[in-house]
Amino acid sequence: MHSSITAAYLARYRSLASASEAAAAELLPLTGAQRRFLITRRRDPRGRTDVVPLFFAFPRGTVDLPRLRRAAVRLADRHPALRGEFTVQRGTPVLRLGEPSVEVARVAAEPGEVPAGPDGPARVAGHRAPLGEPSVAVARTGAAAEQAPAREALRRALLDWPADGPVLRLLLAAAPDDEEELLAVALDHAACDEQSLGLVTDGLGAAYAADGEEAAPATTRDEAVEAYRSAVEGQLAAEENAASEVARAHWAARLGALGEPPGGASSAGAARSTGMVVERLPAVTGAARGGVFPALLDAVAAAARHLDDGGDRVLALGYPWGGRPAGAAPVLGCFLNTLVHPAPPGPPRALDALGADWWDDLDHADTPYDEVVRAARSAGAAWSGTLDGLLTFEDLHRRPPLVLDGTAGREVHLAGRPLAAPLAVSASHGADLLVRLAWDRERYPRTLAEAAFAELLATLRRHLGAPA
Repeated sequence: MHSSITAAYLARYRSLASASEAAAAELLPLTGAQRRFLITRRRDPRGRTDVVPLFFAFPRGTVDLPRLRRAAVRLADRHPALRGEFTVQRGTPVLRLGEPSVEVARVAAEPGEVPAGPDGPARVAGHRAPLGEPSVAVARTGAAAEQAPAREALRRALLDWPADGPVLRLLLAAAPDDEEELLAVALDHAACDEQSLGLVTDGLGAAYAADGEEAAPATTRDEAVEAYRSAVEGQLAAEENAASEVARAHWAARLGALGEPPGGASSAGAARSTGMVVERLPAVTGAARGGVFPALLDAVAAAARHLDDGGDRVLALGYPWGGRPAGAAPVLGCFLNTLVHPAPPGPPRALDALGADWWDDLDHADTPYDEVVRAARSAGAAWSGTLDGLLTFEDLHRRPPLVLDGTAGREVHLAGRPLAAPLAVSASHGADLLVRLAWDRERYPRTLAEAAFAELLATLRRHLGAPA
């Protein structure tokens, strides 16, 4: 009889919560994704937090920091995921409720601080940055050049996320002569998925606009806790039900040929020193929109195979997927799962065949990641669960802009973030299709990464009919 990982966790959590009325009230369970983030953090020698940041440029003087701080506290007070601490109690990962967990601060952009170019680490006032720290590759013209010190200051501050720090951090930076200020809205990934980003930008703007109005009554906070608890319990029920023999058989068949890279799991592990290349394609309209994600999967597979330099193993590509359980309130939190897509050697596949496999995978999207790894290994895969590449996709039509006192922030993107895999592709679909490829600079030279990106774009254009 197979023992479900989710069932084992629920038994431990219920035992912990039943210890007292106080424990039952202040300890909330975690979804599978939240537990993975927390366990990964505890195993990291540096205790690093997986962070989801957004960056917005505002005209200088737009952002009132004290007012923003009040808005952030007000937002956090209404969302249990932003109150308290993600922690491990008696060996059990939980969310321990407390007061709003936020930081709002101005970050100094040091004189002479600029992001690194493609061939070297960042330099601060003539001093070399520590080895292994990511560098930032951005164009040195226009707004990016003007914001370079602010960008590097925010990047440095987010890398230095306190181990026991707040769940939500709002950091503002600008060099003395900048006409714009950059605002980082960053969250612990355990509290944030794609749907949460829209809740944060919309809620933060609304709280900023309502500054000075009477705060919501205490019953609203209690109702929010119960809505959050119900959503998490619904997600856990879905994960438990998805750990079935049928699901395990599906993933065993799909992933049984996966293999580790030649150097073992460490060769496909997290990357600290990263570069980035970017391209904007026309937005996809009409019925073709349904093919955007499978087209991206195939394009990322083409790039990953190019970086694998002709290897004959099946690569493991991961992508987050999920949403709130049916009937759940739109609570802020992390309700996604990481699905695995196998990328075998050989020419790119036809989009309809790849799409059919992808739809079959989505039928088993709630199967917890650790259960998927078990299934693959039971089928003979020499795979530890590490990923060769990651794909994230965001539909910008679902995320309201961040508006502070009538001024909408202009979203910008910073390179140089640590990656959970040697290759990561992010796509944002709004007025256009913005595609960004980040890579491990200690593993791949820039010329090889750019060639892989060209392969990705060629595959994507072929599937979507985008002009070169």
